[in-house]
Amino acid sequence: MTLDDIKAAVDAGQTVHWANTGYIVHKDRLGQYLITYVPNGSCIGLTDRGGHRLNGKEAEFFVARLEDGAENPGSQSRPDGQGRGVTPGGAGAFPLGRQL
Repeated sequence: MTLDDIKAAVDAGQTVHWANTGYIVHKDRLGQYLITYVPNGSCIGLTDRGGHRLNGKEAEFFVARLEDGAENPGSQSRPDGQGRGVTPGGAGAFPLGRQL
């Protein structure tokens, strides 16, 4: 998804994920688009400070399917069948830092 696609989907009320269903893209009350890791609440901006470069690859963003709902926020589901957060050796990825 492009930056414009992501923003349009969020603005339309769709649930947009980054990398897996544990990460949700949302817009805060200040109008900032953020990526939040649901299990611990850590978040980063959707883009760099200039607002032009995504903090992630376009291919890693996707709109939730109906079965991806809130009952399963930590699954490793992606449309292409790949997940993020686990390396081939099985070690977990580090959570995102908290936004200040």
